[in-house]
Amino acid sequence: MPRLILFFSLVVAIASPMLAQRDIGVLEVNADNRKIPVRVSGSTPELNALALQAFGANGRYHVVSSGFAFDIQFSAEGSNQVRVDVARGSGGSVASEVATGSDLRNALFAAADIAVSRTNGLGLRGFFTSRLVFVGKRTGHSEIYTSDLFFGDIRQITRDRAIAMTPRWSPDGDRVIYTSFFKSGFPDIFTIDLGSYQRSTFVSFKGTNSGARFSPDGRQVAMVLSGEGEPEIYVSNAFGRGVSRRTRSDTVKASPCWSPDGSRLIFTMDPGPQLYVMSASGGQAQRVSYGVSSYCAEPDWSRASPEKIAFTMRVGRSYQIGVLDLSTQSGKQVSSAPFDALEPSWLPDGRHVVYTARTAYTSRVCILDTETGSSVPVSPSSFGPALQANVWSR
Repeated sequence: MPRLILFFSLVVAIASPMLAQRDIGVLEVNADNRKIPVRVSGSTPELNALALQAFGANGRYHVVSSGFAFDIQFSAEGSNQVRVDVARGSGGSVASEVATGSDLRNALFAAADIAVSRTNGLGLRGFFTSRLVFVGKRTGHSEIYTSDLFFGDIRQITRDRAIAMTPRWSPDGDRVIYTSFFKSGFPDIFTIDLGSYQRSTFVSFKGTNSGARFSPDGRQVAMVLSGEGEPEIYVSNAFGRGVSRRTRSDTVKASPCWSPDGSRLIFTMDPGPQLYVMSASGGQAQRVSYGVSSYCAEPDWSRASPEKIAFTMRVGRSYQIGVLDLSTQSGKQVSSAPFDALEPSWLPDGRHVVYTARTAYTSRVCILDTETGSSVPVSPSSFGPALQANVWSR
């Protein structure tokens, strides 16, 4: 694969034959034995619809009208509060709590997260209050947007009218870092303060500047720069200063991602590409793809399950989501969609990922249960192409 194509393949849309002539919709997997049957209802049509959408996207649950293990009811307590009452199907109260949010919709998701924490039986966190930053093309241009997990409260935060890609949250959720071609016609890295919507140039060196990602403590940023020749991994402080090189070889690198404790970096490197892990301070890189595919890219390291890394893998002529388990030094394919599945980003339970589902005609953001393979779209088809979503959660 030519190196220029490789650069774009890792951060925009992989230049390859597309599968799938079908629409992107719900992909159910027959794994009900792993799911908890629940009855879910809301006191208003709005709350009822949101609750059903939320629990329908969580692969741990199966929404039913009878034969349920838990009955989960939501009711409005004000403009930004929702009460959740959870009872066992056999009788007896499990929980009754009031959740507060930024508005009624957000409060419902907060209440649903409480219900998940009290009923899932595996110690999983709820993920419904997570937020997304993503690339959308509803205007005909690649722009950066934010939204809640189910594409409510959508806000367009760039109007560059140029290629924009790989947006990533800061750990506190106050800033977004991304790459855009708008200023010079070449890829530079920018940050946007989500309070003021002020944009700042993070780095703008000669060559390509891409793949920027904050460390878990927010004090450092890893990125890919090619100003000294081949694309290499560099690290700076949180404001683009003190840039220091971490890799030195004649092969292309891309997509650096921090380990949950900030001590290591995983990234992709030719040939292949394949996945490699090294100390965040530099040094020898160790291949960790474990032979799962000849093409492994776009890694995302789970904060909830530090031994798990989600990534994009090639399967035949298509792309699917894979998961590496560092503790067992093994990897496996976790999606089997009739379309390309790529660009995973972990949700905070360490079980589900948000990813891009792509056909020859469009792309949508979906939630994948990595345990069962079930997939549910969260970006509406009416929005238009949406991709490269990155998750933020408290």
